[in-house]
Amino acid sequence: MYVNKRLCGAFLLLFVIAGTFSYGQKSREQLEKEKQANLKKIEQAEKILAETAGKRQNSIGRLNALNQRISAQEDLIQGIRNEIGLLNEEIEENNDIIESLEGDIASLKDEYAAMIYATHKSNQGFNKLTFLFSASSFNQFLMRLQYMEQYGEVRKKQTEQIQRVQETLAGQVVVIESKMSEKNMLLGDQLAENRRLADLKGNQNQMVTTLQRREKEIKKELENSKNAVARLDNMINEIIREEMERARRAESANSEATARLSSDFASNKTKLPWPVSGFVVQKFGKQQHPVFKNVVIDSHSITIQTRQSEKVKTIFTGEITRVAFVPLVGNTVIINHGDYFSVYAGLKEVYVKSGQKVTTNQEIGSILTNKEGVSELKFEIRKSANALDPQQWLRNN
Repeated sequence: MYVNKRLCGAFLLLFVIAGTFSYGQKSREQLEKEKQANLKKIEQAEKILAETAGKRQNSIGRLNALNQRISAQEDLIQGIRNEIGLLNEEIEENNDIIESLEGDIASLKDEYAAMIYATHKSNQGFNKLTFLFSASSFNQFLMRLQYMEQYGEVRKKQTEQIQRVQETLAGQVVVIESKMSEKNMLLGDQLAENRRLADLKGNQNQMVTTLQRREKEIKKELENSKNAVARLDNMINEIIREEMERARRAESANSEATARLSSDFASNKTKLPWPVSGFVVQKFGKQQHPVFKNVVIDSHSITIQTRQSEKVKTIFTGEITRVAFVPLVGNTVIINHGDYFSVYAGLKEVYVKSGQKVTTNQEIGSILTNKEGVSELKFEIRKSANALDPQQWLRNN
């Protein structure tokens, strides 16, 4: 049977690139997943910004929400860039397919034309019947008949090959036109999102400038907050010392239960649920102030900005060690998880009491909203008296 080698090469190229597109499709799915996550973050930040707008237009809490909104916007734009880059690769690969297929069609047509010319030249002076019946024997007659049938089949297959390659070429043209249209839409989206980002950064610069003019007032508020957090830390340390002393006096059966609970808690590192929805505006450890770069904040907790009236939930099974109130911070709940403790500060209402057993994701209270319309939870994880970075224990959102 006649097989064109160049045609085989073209379809092999098509197969390989189809495999590449299949791999690329997984990347597209991942990009789409990331896009939806970024859109969710943008929606969340927009809602929090709307809540803070009703109180004071320029505040640290509002600036934190705006910074988060900008970060999500930048991630969204980067995702669009990645999609465009992936489409450019696919378009280039499709162009390679089209170029190869066009070469195949030209080659097949040349071969077909040469075959017709050779047939015409060899047929001059006699026809098929003359060719058949001029055979010197019956066996030669049968061989000539078989040759003519094979020759006709080759011509038929050659025609079918040309048609098949032409159909494949037409399909690839449709694919590339679709991808070009998709790319143009993404370029339009990128332009619109870049404009939106520029507006957000303009608002950010304006807000920072306004806050810098209030430096004396804000630094006083920061000092008051620092003192309140110091009182909170002292209280937590004292409560944990009391709890550890009580545990030392406990019976061996309780010690076994404590060790088991501690082990279960430790084994869930990086898997623990978040106590509230939202985003981290102050990380664990030392960081620069978002407005005053000469001010460094050292924190034993992370601060999660969330929505008003948001419910606060436990991150793991345990027992309520203490419920207390700290001025400028709000109600605080401390939960014992064996050798570990989780601390939830900044609650308005509390639904639990000391000594109560709680389970993972149980609601323990609602978030407090300050005079600027900002709702924040200060969240800590400690092992005995040692503060740990909570973000290393919570699952990735």
